[in-house]
Amino acid sequence: MYAILDIETTGGQFNEEGITEIAIYRYDGHEVVDQFISLVNPEIPIQPFVVKLTGINNAMLRTAPKFHEVAKRIIEITSDCILVAHNASFDYRILRTEFRRLGYDFQTPTLCTVELAQKLIPEQPSYSLGKLVRALGIPMADRHRAGGDALATVKLFKMLFDKDIEKTILKQFIKTEVEKGLTPKLLDIVDKLPSRTGIYYIHNEGGEIIFIGRSRNIKKRVNQHFTGSAPKCKKIQSLVFAVTYEETGSELIAQLKEIEEININRPMMNKAPARIISGWGVYSEPDANGYLNLKVRKGNRNDNRIVSFATFGEAQLKLAEIGKKFDLCQKLTGLYDSDEHCHLYTKNLCDGACIGEISSEEYNLRVLQMQHELSFYGRDIVLLDRGRNYAERSAILIENGRYVGYTFFDLNYQVTNVSVLRNIIAPTRLQDNLIPLIQSYFHKSKSAKLLHL
Repeated sequence: MYAILDIETTGGQFNEEGITEIAIYRYDGHEVVDQFISLVNPEIPIQPFVVKLTGINNAMLRTAPKFHEVAKRIIEITSDCILVAHNASFDYRILRTEFRRLGYDFQTPTLCTVELAQKLIPEQPSYSLGKLVRALGIPMADRHRAGGDALATVKLFKMLFDKDIEKTILKQFIKTEVEKGLTPKLLDIVDKLPSRTGIYYIHNEGGEIIFIGRSRNIKKRVNQHFTGSAPKCKKIQSLVFAVTYEETGSELIAQLKEIEEININRPMMNKAPARIISGWGVYSEPDANGYLNLKVRKGNRNDNRIVSFATFGEAQLKLAEIGKKFDLCQKLTGLYDSDEHCHLYTKNLCDGACIGEISSEEYNLRVLQMQHELSFYGRDIVLLDRGRNYAERSAILIENGRYVGYTFFDLNYQVTNVSVLRNIIAPTRLQDNLIPLIQSYFHKSKSAKLLHL
């Protein structure tokens, strides 16, 4: 659990500042589950430059609660949490100072979104909250007010969480859980998991990730690990301390994350790096008469296929659909084996490319048009798909025919503005070509759409 915090102060000499406003969002790694926002009477004057910056003045605070009146609520909402803030050392120092004045030693682990952003979104011109969220396309209201700044920090933290493929944040969270000395039962772990699509991480008592998996139903899949009798299941049952998860909404993003994070984190129970299957491809090859023929065959991940499919059957079905859409000959697409004309020619549904009644140049233009519309190779494309909730969508960025990374977004501006899109993408480190996998998913999906950049 995380307590995402922002504090506004009176300004003044070091350790003599008072709190004028505080906002805390309790965040479980997936959604905000509680919040507290309040003005605070600091019982000392506010510095003029702070009044100008925040708009909070002494008159506004005369009837506001004093810190001792909100202290109990602050302890309650931050209980068992990692404190997250933009420049966390400042907010944590101020909070500890106020509690110290009450004779209470406030202590909790902290995470700083400035430091996380510097690591996960390098080479930004500025890491101030305002400029950083603008570069990421995160909407922000009430700048320099605790509620607005804390909510922007929540959205920033979600994005940094997605980009953290080494799971640094997750591991710190699990270590905090370990320090509490609580050993959860398997049934308790399963009860807290969602029956939704995503990726899950099984941790041992040291917080180390020992297994990474994905599923359309995380709860059901983890329960299978915990109730199975196979040697692998038994070992997981003996080592598990906690299970964390990330919902993806998109099955494709779950698959891409699983491949990448297994290869980077190398969990002990994932015995080998995740395999990337090349599947079946549709290829274009000229015949002896110069007509471009389409062939379905297995290939390698880095070849020049037009489209990809997981199975031969899927490829054949799609090829029939492609032929109909682009008016291609059954014989030249390999769907009808004949020494003469194709079957559709007898029904006046083929204009005779199979027996030379139209020129190869005319026919090949249709094949090239099909390649232009369907091939991802050499293209700049965003694949849009479902997100983690009804208000969100996911995006997979392909540049020059290579998979670049994925993101989740709320606003169309974030994916139509390429500079913002590159900032919010969780970039891949894999050198393998994942286009066959992505294409295969796209041609089966009913929800995915393409946006050409």
